[in-house]
Amino acid sequence: MKTLFRTFGLAAVIGISGLVAEVTPLAPAPSMAAAQTGEPTTLNQLLDRVREGRRIERQENQARLEEFRRARNEQQALLNKVIADVAAEEALADQLNLVQEENRKRIAELDKDLNARAGAFKELFGQVRQAATDMRGQLEASMVSAEYPGRTQLLERLASVRGLPTTQQLEEFWFIYQQEMTEQGKVSRFTAPVSLPNGKTQDQEVVRVGPFTAVSDGKYLAYKNESQTGFQQLALLQRQPSSSLMSAAGRLMKAEPGEIADIPVDPSRGQLLSLLIEFPTLFERIDQGKEIGYVTIVIGLLGALLALWRILVLTGISAAVSSQARNPDKPRKGNPLGRVLLVANEHAGADTETLELKMDEAILKELPKLEFGLNTMKVVTAAAPLLGLLGTVTGMITVFQTITLFGTGDPKLMAGGISQALVTTVIGLCVAIPMLLLASIASGRSKSLSQVLEEQAAGIVASRSAGGR
Repeated sequence: MKTLFRTFGLAAVIGISGLVAEVTPLAPAPSMAAAQTGEPTTLNQLLDRVREGRRIERQENQARLEEFRRARNEQQALLNKVIADVAAEEALADQLNLVQEENRKRIAELDKDLNARAGAFKELFGQVRQAATDMRGQLEASMVSAEYPGRTQLLERLASVRGLPTTQQLEEFWFIYQQEMTEQGKVSRFTAPVSLPNGKTQDQEVVRVGPFTAVSDGKYLAYKNESQTGFQQLALLQRQPSSSLMSAAGRLMKAEPGEIADIPVDPSRGQLLSLLIEFPTLFERIDQGKEIGYVTIVIGLLGALLALWRILVLTGISAAVSSQARNPDKPRKGNPLGRVLLVANEHAGADTETLELKMDEAILKELPKLEFGLNTMKVVTAAAPLLGLLGTVTGMITVFQTITLFGTGDPKLMAGGISQALVTTVIGLCVAIPMLLLASIASGRSKSLSQVLEEQAAGIVASRSAGGR
């Protein structure tokens, strides 16, 4: 059966091939368009085209496969190199760990040997480091460093060194100690950069009194030390102390070598002087009283001028009245007593009652002139403390408003209101007390003159009455 199928299949294939062979010659001729585009026109051409396409595809696939294999080989080579490098680094790390361990053991042995050799000196060197640290802080705040800058560098090295200091370092440390002690007892004159209030720096001649006081050009200096920024320099005080201290600074600058000059010494090395210049001046105190303080002062000045003027006027009138009292027979119009005597002379023939009335009238005319301004003085004397009380109340209101807004955490915020309250009270009292004295003097002068006029008038009336009898 199988032989039959095979024979039949072969005959069928031969038949089909013959049919194709027979049909092929009868096929029509290829068209001109197919010939021009290169498209296959027969089955053989189509088969060749397919065969060629498969060959090209196999070549491309083979090229891709070769490229993939090449990249895989390169990546494997890189991976092998990285693995080798990691292994080498691990080996190096192990080697370094061994070296570090050996060095640690060697350092421990050397430290042990050092401790054994140092013995009692180890404690001494610790004291040196501690003393260097303390001395560095002292030198940074010492005014002597303005004349000898850069002395703290050695001390910084000694304070931070872990090993043993050298003999040269110890000698330099001893020299710095000795220099500081010596310079603290000297008055030295040198040239140094001085920081001015405008921010500029200028080289000036400086006279230093130990570590306490320094002056330049008749003005006091402060030694500024800012350890954080390393700024160490003499600086001119923005506000100088009182004139007496300034004159002492001027005398010190002009003093010759060997000459004795008085100069204030600040044992706190500038702290007391800086606090002293922070005290407000008289005008700054007055300004703290604000508007009420100024109003009180103006009223007080006007009242004082009025009182002084009236005292001078009454003094002149008193002198004229005294002169007239020594010459009652020659009355003059230039004084109150003379005018009263002239009225008595004009009514020499009148009876006693009429003369007394005329004399009283003349005295009453003179009293307003003598008492002029006394009421105004009394008003100023009474108003000044009231204005001070008003300023006190206003200042306390400001204090309570500040407490309401900011609380009581910072006393400086309340200082303005408290200053106003106290300063206005002081100003009111300073105005009222002198005005009270001046008003009393003026009132006493006025009453004395009035009493003289009344005594003279009573005497004239009494003499006329006795003569009429």
